[in-house]
Amino acid sequence: MEMDEKELKALISLLDDEDKGILTMITEKITSLGPRVIPYLEAEWEHNFNPQVQARIENITHVLQFEAVKNRLEEWYKGEKNDLLEGMWIIATYQYPDLELKDLKQEMEQIYYEAWLNFKSDMHPHDQVKTLNGVFFWNLKFSPNLNNFHSPANSFINRVLESRKGNPISLCVIYLLIAEKLKLPVYGVNLPNLFVLTYKSDQVPQFYINVYNKGLVFTREDIENYIHELKLTPRDSFFQPCGSKDIIRRVLRNLVIAFEKVSEREKVDEVSSLLKIVSDDSDLFNV
Repeated sequence: MEMDEKELKALISLLDDEDKGILTMITEKITSLGPRVIPYLEAEWEHNFNPQVQARIENITHVLQFEAVKNRLEEWYKGEKNDLLEGMWIIATYQYPDLELKDLKQEMEQIYYEAWLNFKSDMHPHDQVKTLNGVFFWNLKFSPNLNNFHSPANSFINRVLESRKGNPISLCVIYLLIAEKLKLPVYGVNLPNLFVLTYKSDQVPQFYINVYNKGLVFTREDIENYIHELKLTPRDSFFQPCGSKDIIRRVLRNLVIAFEKVSEREKVDEVSSLLKIVSDDSDLFNV
């Protein structure tokens, strides 16, 4: 039998109890009710000026919000569509639980529209990329976050859209989403220590785009030289497109490293558990 609003409020008001056993029982009961209780917790937090009670409310709210992120991610991973923007939104809701997917879609639509105004479908592929580069880097001012390369913000798409700065994979994701809407055959490529894009179609020889370096176009031979310098054995995944699941895994892996850099141990553990939800046997590389 579900609790009504009055009963929920009464239950939450008991969080000021100092008996540890009772407090544990109340906390477990509230948590078991799921995300629907969050608005009531937030209302109590605003009206209760006891710092200890506020801290308890914050902890319960975080547990509920994190559970919601895990459920969303698992549903996304098991689904057939694996929409990339939705996957990035789910990751962002870990840090920004109130972020709405529709707001991200609206912002991406505005970016796409600006690119579309400057775009002609009958251009040569290299000119298409050159045009998109112009919009992305010069008109919209996207750039690499060189000063804070390992900042966790670089992995949250809402923050990257806001600051116009990101790491290789977050910039590639936004660029890729625009290219897809422009009907370009552009895909992500998992390179060691660097994420890039590839333009792959029957019309022209396959080439690659380094979004982290202002959209620089390069060739398979350049990748071969890069792999040789790293003293690694070439593998097909270094040259061919990867899917949305691969991209989301890599973003989460980067986020684990970012939180390690700032010694956020609890967040390292939580994001690691998110990574496990989408993990397979593939060996991915960072950043």
